[in-house]
Amino acid sequence: MCSSDLLVSRPVRRYSVTGRLHGQPRVGLYVATLGDDGGLLPSFAADLDGLVVAGFGVGHVPASWVPALAEVAARIPVVLASRTGAGPVLSTTYGFPGSERDLQDRGLIRAGLLDGYKARILLYCLLATDTDRAGIRAAFATAGGIDALPAL
Repeated sequence: MCSSDLLVSRPVRRYSVTGRLHGQPRVGLYVATLGDDGGLLPSFAADLDGLVVAGFGVGHVPASWVPALAEVAARIPVVLASRTGAGPVLSTTYGFPGSERDLQDRGLIRAGLLDGYKARILLYCLLATDTDRAGIRAAFATAGGIDALPAL
């Protein structure tokens, strides 16, 4: 038996990117893996226009990644997704260096319920329409269902 009440990530409303796509922004996807110290992040992100980081669990990365991610986020939009494939990036669960709260305080944008692949496509479209950071943040709040999630 299937019920719509069982759908965890049903979007509250559909999100559409408006505007004419022009150019081809370079958007990378960097996935957190055990043992990665983040040393490749600066060179990986050097020529990107946007970056999606797929972190552990609800949006955590190793503390060693924090300086590089903060530097990259000061230059380009960086979106924080979960690598788990299901479930949201939370906002206030933990506060240690590399936690979702710490990374958001450093300028990373929550992907909400969007996984890294979906977040990358959305960020690509937003950058291709010259959407500013505030617009990117608002787009992820809507498309990722963040505005419908409880504050966790």
